[in-house]
Amino acid sequence: MIKNIAAVAAVATGALLTQNWAEAAELTFWSWRQEDKAAYEELIADFNKLNPDTTVKFETFEPQNYQTVLSTALAAGKGPDIIHVRAYGNLETVASPGYLRPLGMDEIPDLKAFPALSIAAETMRSDGNLYAVPFASQTLVIFYNTDIFAENGLSAPETWAEFIDTSKALKDAGVIPIANGTATAWQNEILVGTLVPSFYGAQFEADIVAGDATFEDPRFVGALEKLTEIKDYLPDGFTGIDYPTAQQLFLTGRAAMFAGGSWEIANFRKQNADLNFDIMPSPAPNAGDPRLVSTFFDGGYAINANSENEAEALEFLRFTATKGFGQKLVSLLGNISPVPGVSFDDPLLSKVAKFNDTAASYLMLVHFRYEEPSGSVLLQQTVQRMMAGQATPAEVGKEVTEGIATYYKPFQ
Repeated sequence: MIKNIAAVAAVATGALLTQNWAEAAELTFWSWRQEDKAAYEELIADFNKLNPDTTVKFETFEPQNYQTVLSTALAAGKGPDIIHVRAYGNLETVASPGYLRPLGMDEIPDLKAFPALSIAAETMRSDGNLYAVPFASQTLVIFYNTDIFAENGLSAPETWAEFIDTSKALKDAGVIPIANGTATAWQNEILVGTLVPSFYGAQFEADIVAGDATFEDPRFVGALEKLTEIKDYLPDGFTGIDYPTAQQLFLTGRAAMFAGGSWEIANFRKQNADLNFDIMPSPAPNAGDPRLVSTFFDGGYAINANSENEAEALEFLRFTATKGFGQKLVSLLGNISPVPGVSFDDPLLSKVAKFNDTAASYLMLVHFRYEEPSGSVLLQQTVQRMMAGQATPAEVGKEVTEGIATYYKPFQ
């Protein structure tokens, strides 16, 4: 009889284990952010404390290959449960074929308090559906080496004239004023979005979207003319300087300034803990004028429409919309979270948040990176030629307008 009881117990225990095993879920989570793996594992550990029956496996891919790898897997009906998607046009490439599960605001109530622009970045234009929980915003700023500035008796310039004078003083002192080059195509778009948005202004963006202006507008062409004034203050041979080389020029103290995104704050600290730097917004045309920064939302968390773990994946997305997640993301990644109510103890992130009070969109990414030819590609290629002396600002404005006009009715 004892044997029978033991057998019954073993069967019962086995059945219970089988039942628990069936109820447990392992979610796969793909991302392009390889540098953030340790941070995400910590965030996932927080999720696991709240959801002990669900595990999350975080996998990363090379950023330049990520969109292709992801699209290929999704087209085959495969891919991860949770997808780190990009925003705007890149979101639509995976949302429009039906690869992503639409998200309802009632399913993730915390989203109702998110900034409207963050929600728009993860919403497909054609159906008006939201497909991802926004995860971060980025802001284009000018980084400057505070030690170099102090050694040369310089302070952060506020106007364009002061910016040029500061650059000249640095060059005369034997320091490369601005680290950036133009060999990496997208860095040309960064230069426009970082250095001259205060010249074309927020109203220009509104007029472009409304169809009341084109990129041949004097405000935009005039901004590009200002950009050409920095050529003497870029590294020698700047047309051959790529993005990693520009980063190293700034990181090693050979260059005093760097035009780039707020995502570089954590990266620069990691690369050189002894580097003392600060940030500033784009120079104003004149004293007292607004100093605009360009901003955009960097991506979000979505659910694979073919996921067999939909309920658990949705629970994870609810977690990413909470204040606790947003606050920890800020501290671990040094990014600006769109989650309402998060605070910024880091003084540079606090500055970024303040700069965002006077912001315009990163124009091409937000508005013209949906169809081909992409506004970003058009701007990058033409500004690259302009900085090499092979095109005028007016020609850049004309080419960009004509390229976008092939699909954008207001320009036709």
